[in-house]
Amino acid sequence: MKKYLLLAALFISPFASANQCPDVLKFMKRKLNSQETVNMCSEYQGKTLLIVNTASYCGFTPQFEGLEKLYSEYKDQGLVVLGFPSHDFNQEDEDEGKTAELCELTYGVKFPMFEATSVKGDNADPLYRMLAKKSGTTPKWNFYKYLVDKNGDVVDAYSSFTKPTDDDFIKEVEKTLAL
Repeated sequence: MKKYLLLAALFISPFASANQCPDVLKFMKRKLNSQETVNMCSEYQGKTLLIVNTASYCGFTPQFEGLEKLYSEYKDQGLVVLGFPSHDFNQEDEDEGKTAELCELTYGVKFPMFEATSVKGDNADPLYRMLAKKSGTTPKWNFYKYLVDKNGDVVDAYSSFTKPTDDDFIKEVEKTLAL
């Protein structure tokens, strides 16, 4: 009998876990300049997320430095910054290798970066459609930020003008991490 209960638990467990995954994490995403894909649910469930659409040739591009600083300072407390390069505002390189090089070599980015993603309009990626629906706003420009708590709820959205080093923004991140 124990054998059957164990088999039933093994069979049911993956389905129960998948059903518990927040909608905002029910996606597979390809890492930047790689063929490796990430199951967002298994990788980021239970984490506080800062989801940011990025661009290589934008006046806000230096925010990569602040995002990396935020990530390195708070990752042990459960924060993950997720970067999604986007061509929607015509300031991203078509070559993923050049985007990756800029992130890694120029700004020392170690937080996860993913393939180029449409973040607005009819072609918006399903993740960004969901973020827009849950927050009530779409990215207005590059480096638009969505703060998502460990339960998968969108806490707030922040404009490109909100720097990752802004004291009030950091307080919101810390408050969300403490939930």
